Amino acid sequence: MTLALGVLSGCATVAASPAPAAATAVTVTNCGREVTVPAPPARAVTMEQNATEILLSLGLADRMAGTSYQTDPVLPALASAYAGVPVLAKLYPSREKVLETRPDFVYSTFTSAYAPDAAGPRAGLGELGIPAYLSRFACEKSPAGFTFDGLFQEIEEVASLFGVRDRGASLVADQRTRLAAATKHDETSVLWYYSGTSTPYVAGKGGVPAAVSSQLGLRNVYGDAGVTWPAGNWEQIATRNPAWIVIADLTRGGDGDSARSKMDFLRSNPVTSKLDAVKAGRFITVPGSSLDPSVRSIDALEALNARL
Repeated sequence: MTLALGVLSGCATVAASPAPAAATAVTVTNCGREVTVPAPPARAVTMEQNATEILLSLGLADRMAGTSYQTDPVLPALASAYAGVPVLAKLYPSREKVLETRPDFVYSTFTSAYAPDAAGPRAGLGELGIPAYLSRFACEKSPAGFTFDGLFQEIEEVASLFGVRDRGASLVADQRTRLAAATKHDETSVLWYYSGTSTPYVAGKGGVPAAVSSQLGLRNVYGDAGVTWPAGNWEQIATRNPAWIVIADLTRGGDGDSARSKMDFLRSNPVTSKLDAVKAGRFITVPGSSLDPSVRSIDALEALNARL
């Protein structure tokens, strides 16, 4: 993404809602579309938890007109701020519900948020004068593979749109410090087990698990897969016999979603019960939401680093 600043009188200031009247327009090229905010947004809508927690981490709760699609308990440090943000829907709100909030900015970390039965296409929102931002890791065409540097650039870009560059720089500096504190683990093999029992979905290349594995010097046993979340099979996993199994704890309630149901399955299944990691109890549990690009991604890295 490229960043261009419009030159207007006055300067942006860190402000509570409403945004300051004298402000600097900001235009960014976002997933192939120009997104312009004439002034720092004062009524932003976030379409899912990852986007919500990025704005809350930037201290922007008072500029949020709504949120939706909470998948996990909000990070404890953000819970108080989150409590003051209207929840528009359990999952995605409809386009009508989004428009009812009179938003001046919509932010999503997933393409699905801009489907016709959700907020509607970004182009349509733009025609209504509502800037619609999409994470670089979810672009409609050629989404970027996840990197921590890419995440930090996104956080700083969003901060620039809201006129709080200093907060973005501070948040990124903190995350970079935590990233630099991680140690290497000598090509220790890991399986990232996301969901499913009859067909396990695991982490391949291009996502948060791949970046964490690379940062920690781990060998992802499905690192040779051509997609981010391939379907694995237990016989192949048994052959690859990972030293550790990283388990995503999902709150959806489906087959093999919770960490407990995954561990119970791995211990009872005739094939997986013979894996070295299962016999030794070498499991590392992380919230499923930390495996999507967000401020939580560093939490997944730290959880592995500490357990290993």
